[in-house]
Amino acid sequence: MMLPAGHPPIPNPKIGVLLTNLGTPDGPDVKSVKRYLGEFLSDRRVVEIPPIAWQPILRGIILNTRPKKSAEAYSLVWREDGSPLAAITRAQAAALKDAFGPAVLVDWAMRYGNPSIPDRLAAMKAAGCERILVAPLYPQYCAATTATANDKAFAALAGMRWQPALRTLPPYHDDPAYIGALKSSIEQGLSALDFAPDTIVASFHGMPERTLELGDPYHCHCQKTARLLSEALGREVIISFQSRFGRAKWLGPATDTMLEELPGKGVKKVAILAPGFSADCLETLEELAIRGRESFVEAGGTHFAYLPCLNDGPLGIEMLRILLARELEGWVATP
Repeated sequence: MMLPAGHPPIPNPKIGVLLTNLGTPDGPDVKSVKRYLGEFLSDRRVVEIPPIAWQPILRGIILNTRPKKSAEAYSLVWREDGSPLAAITRAQAAALKDAFGPAVLVDWAMRYGNPSIPDRLAAMKAAGCERILVAPLYPQYCAATTATANDKAFAALAGMRWQPALRTLPPYHDDPAYIGALKSSIEQGLSALDFAPDTIVASFHGMPERTLELGDPYHCHCQKTARLLSEALGREVIISFQSRFGRAKWLGPATDTMLEELPGKGVKKVAILAPGFSADCLETLEELAIRGRESFVEAGGTHFAYLPCLNDGPLGIEMLRILLARELEGWVATP
């Protein structure tokens, strides 16, 4: 069909897949980290304290003290191609570029920082994507992660006159493809060690205990992941929660405390992983692989290994391909 003269160009219809992750500062410097933390800690999904009480604390104390310490931590893990989280998420999108056919565009975005979810959704719409699958890469559902990423996507659509149809990736904490990829990744990691760990620790990102009381399924999802992983491996996997912040009571046991106590209980050799993270980041590379190791060894541990996330390796990419293909059914012909 010929368009009338002067009609704006219309791109061929396409489908979009937008991988989303938490976020990262633009650089490991104090100014960039302060800007990032200001956005992150102002999210009502992340800090559920009324702004009138929280913002003076955030602006008057936290953003004047924490950025320097966080910038120093970021500098320990920053890569030549940027933040580990951003670099790996970008690599995941690149690896999936041709996974679903030429009519499917795969891109990536961050909930906080750059590239932003609204920017990439707008770019996808401009490229002709009339249907978009937004895929928060969080295996366990949490309002402070999955929900806020979806919120940002929905808010972006609210400003569009011609909205694309939208789907979102559900949590996959108990999906056989996810558990199977974790099992294989752990077994590969363990086989490369020069020691046999006394125990395997699965460390998940912490959340205030209040979130469980309010009905957030995150704690239950983490517990189920650990149980299924233990069954798949045929050995015990103990669970812990990291990254506590503030004075509230958090989900436990705490990873840092556990690592300090294990040597006193006769556990001298430990392998630790972070199955709630789809990509290695500050919380895994600095908090676990560096500080976790130091605290464990100082407490008397003799052998410590951090097992990387699935990242953009073959196991992780194949898992994502399976999950995303399932959610694209009806939009894309199954190969």
